Amino acid sequence: MNKDHSLEEDVRHGTQERPLTAMHFTTGPGTIYPEHFYVERHWHHNIEILKAIKGSFLVELNLENFILQEGEIGFINSGELHQIEGTGQDTVHDVLIFNPHILEFTYQDEFQKEFAAPLLAHISSLPRVIGPRDGIYRKISKLFDQAAKCGLEENEGWYFRAKLFLLEMMYELDRNRRMVAAASVLNASEKERIDRYKKIVSYVEKHYMEKITLEQLAGEAQCNPQYLCHFFKEIANISPVQYLIGYRIEKAKEMLEDTTKTVLEVSLDCGFENVSYFIRQFKRAAGITPREYRKQL
Repeated sequence: MNKDHSLEEDVRHGTQERPLTAMHFTTGPGTIYPEHFYVERHWHHNIEILKAIKGSFLVELNLENFILQEGEIGFINSGELHQIEGTGQDTVHDVLIFNPHILEFTYQDEFQKEFAAPLLAHISSLPRVIGPRDGIYRKISKLFDQAAKCGLEENEGWYFRAKLFLLEMMYELDRNRRMVAAASVLNASEKERIDRYKKIVSYVEKHYMEKITLEQLAGEAQCNPQYLCHFFKEIANISPVQYLIGYRIEKAKEMLEDTTKTVLEVSLDCGFENVSYFIRQFKRAAGITPREYRKQL
């Protein structure tokens, strides 16, 4: 678990005035991803577009896996659960992340009614992938590159130009009938399962310092405890209680690193009512005690 991000990512991309970020990632020795690129499962309310420039990526999107091949452009809609992993050590990709509301207009014109409103209401969705064999690939790829270049260089007026390139990209996708009905991407049963998972994760991350019971979590997911354990383990490969303990341990590591609180105080602040139990669970997860962990910093 990455201590810098909850599964519901709360990192602001861009600023309130310019809610768009362009990023360029390379991997290998000397980079922040020396072994391979990896971003664990999470979701956010932004739209994310990525282009695989070199190498390929295993993408998990709403619990389904596919390979984003070199040259392909992938689209991640607002709120979609996703994880991205480079399939080799040497990969390169660019990413655009933006608040979907920058596509919105207050005036109810044709674009707002036919494109922006359905997208923001999750009635329509961006396509999964546009690849080199697609007839509109060259146009979409060029617009992506232009928007990314603006965002990476941040020259005067970059945001206006990047936004215009994005709007033109949306126009091309819509004009060429590449937009898809959201219901065809995720059926009602799958959506309910993912929504329940998100509710549990969000509840744990907001209330980890409090006493949390399995019955409380089941109540949040509006299901019985047995079903909760079944579907959560199917998705996360661990039980909800194990997830809760793991999250508390990660928060404890942060406190040990960033504060001078005693082990007892850290234990209580992270929701452990018994310090001996906290120490046992910490050692099981980290291989050392909390005190030893702090000494090695």
